[in-house]
Amino acid sequence: MKKLNTTSKQDGFRMPGEFEKHAGTYIIWPERPDNWRLGGKPAQEVFVKVAQTIGKYEPVTMCVSKEQYSNAREMLPDYVRVVEMSNNDSWIRDCGATFVVNDNKEVRGIDWTFNSWGGLVDGLYFPWDQDDKVAMKMCELERVDRYRLDDFILEGGSIHVDGEGTVMTTEECLLSAGRNSSMTKEEIEKVLCDYLNCEKVLWIPRGIYNDETNGHVDNMCSFVKPGEVVLAWTDDENDPQYERSLEAYNYLTSVTDAKGRKLKIHKILTPSPILITKEESLGVDAVDGTLPRQEGDRMAASYVNYYVGNGFVALPVFNDPHDKLAIEKLEELYPDRVIEPIYAREILLGGGNIHCITQQLPAGK
Repeated sequence: MKKLNTTSKQDGFRMPGEFEKHAGTYIIWPERPDNWRLGGKPAQEVFVKVAQTIGKYEPVTMCVSKEQYSNAREMLPDYVRVVEMSNNDSWIRDCGATFVVNDNKEVRGIDWTFNSWGGLVDGLYFPWDQDDKVAMKMCELERVDRYRLDDFILEGGSIHVDGEGTVMTTEECLLSAGRNSSMTKEEIEKVLCDYLNCEKVLWIPRGIYNDETNGHVDNMCSFVKPGEVVLAWTDDENDPQYERSLEAYNYLTSVTDAKGRKLKIHKILTPSPILITKEESLGVDAVDGTLPRQEGDRMAASYVNYYVGNGFVALPVFNDPHDKLAIEKLEELYPDRVIEPIYAREILLGGGNIHCITQQLPAGK
């Protein structure tokens, strides 16, 4: 498959919104013991649940290391495609290809540089060389050409698009020292617009409190459809999240999208603070170069980190009183989709949520 020297915008390709039709979903199997407790066994059970749920609605591909291939194939249902793929960890939303489409429904991939959310400045693990090859391998599997950016660092979870020319991100993440510190904000905007084929970038100041990805937007705010977003919110003014959510709300009410529309904003309350237990902390191996999981640490829990697919919404829940409110809100916002709640504490312990472990493949011909 060809590595292209042009841009998506030049070639008439755009990144579709997640709510548009999918050809399938990609996931990477969890296993590394310095991030997933007990060698990833509890997390693997949740990943099976995620794959089973999504697989009811669209094709699922599970990428698995050679060491875990037989185990994953045994645990997963037959309708999930399992392929062997080297990786450093299981965050395919961030290291995987961003797929773009044109009006003829041709698909291409964008292969951003991945450096584990900050490289040697504040990255979360080392090395990350195998993760940086995941996007290329996905494009090979799908037999699509790709745009490779050797000089631009980006994770898929740091952007959301409306499919109509607007991309949303956070300053906290894309302007962080470990990403593209040699570039100005305007230069970063140009790369986003050139490769996502967008006209306007919305810069939310910060993401969820204590988010180790430097505040990915996918945990904070998401497009429901063009002109409409959901925002993580808390009414507790003593919660450090309150200032961040209010800041985002004030920003979003002051801007318009690429089509000149004022945004309709839906608030979704965050769950009560979720803390790492002693048992969970002790189950994670301590390794130099990997962010530790300490007892009492607050995890970056949010319902906004849901995944929208063909006829469904996979929603992380936490056995929290706010679960019911989140389900009801998404039933209101997505009346044509089934809301599929999935208990996601094990994924959260690994540092992310359902959206973080999934990557959409848009529908082709």
